[in-house]
Amino acid sequence: MSAGRLLSVLLLLQARGRMSARDIADELGVSVRTAYRDLARLQDAGVPVYAEPGRRGGHQLLDGYRTRLTGMSEGEARALFFAGLPGPAAELGLAAEVTAARLKLLAALPTGLREEAARTAAVFHLDAPGWYREREQTPYLTLFVDAVLTRCAVDVRYRRWRAPQEVRRRLRPYGLVLKSGVWYLVAAGRNRIATYRVTQVLDAAPCDERFERPADFDLGAYWTSYLDDFQTRRHTGTATIRLSPRGRRRLPDNFPPEVVRAVDSTSAAVGDDGWVEAVIPTESIEHACGELLRLGVDVEVVAPCELRRAMADTVGVLARAYGSARMTTGDGSRAGDVT
Repeated sequence: MSAGRLLSVLLLLQARGRMSARDIADELGVSVRTAYRDLARLQDAGVPVYAEPGRRGGHQLLDGYRTRLTGMSEGEARALFFAGLPGPAAELGLAAEVTAARLKLLAALPTGLREEAARTAAVFHLDAPGWYREREQTPYLTLFVDAVLTRCAVDVRYRRWRAPQEVRRRLRPYGLVLKSGVWYLVAAGRNRIATYRVTQVLDAAPCDERFERPADFDLGAYWTSYLDDFQTRRHTGTATIRLSPRGRRRLPDNFPPEVVRAVDSTSAAVGDDGWVEAVIPTESIEHACGELLRLGVDVEVVAPCELRRAMADTVGVLARAYGSARMTTGDGSRAGDVT
């Protein structure tokens, strides 16, 4: 029998309240018989666990019973300090609360684990935004935090990419997601649950309407499904391209993983100079043209003809612009036409 599992049962009951043996077994990945045995061992150890029979019954702790945070392993003490890292917590308006919680957690830990946790906190720092990007301004983020926690609906004016670009919506916020330094609000609107980029909210104000989030809604599962659906909707076509050896090396730094995987899985050699031909997913002709131009002379579009023509037209415009431009010297005088 695992002492760690007994502690997990105790903390589950403390956090969730009443739970059936089946729920405990599912949560911990054990059999129902094992869950009953663990509950009995807790009672034998003097923990006030009692059971209520019936369809809505279950096991729970005596009201007011709390246990100190003990029995934690070294790895678990380390992992706790990855939660609520200061940057995102400050953006959510929870910096002071996270600091206070850390201090209380440190005080509850045994001396050895306290020192290990403090060392871990000192050597890890989260900087969520990617390179060449500034942290986005999110003036309404704390309002959404409050709306999520209090289940208060919010009236917003939102800027979206398709027409009409500015729309008004009444949203029932279900949760917030931080993705690569960008905050997203997951909320129920008129007829469905949707995702909204917080920086695209132009105005927001709480209203008197209260709502209940569906009991079966799982924010993590929703976000995973949303990302999968986004990738499916995002790519509407394909293109056949040829890449030089240097172009293929530059690919991971300039294109998303799905394009790199497509090249890896479909590439075939053309000639003996290292060039390969591959099929990649594309969003639109305009978007693909702009993205592929990053590789310059290390890429050639074979098909579709519309994309090949767009590439040629763009390169032609650039050639004419630079061919007719006049260079300026350091003193501001003209140095003649570029040839």
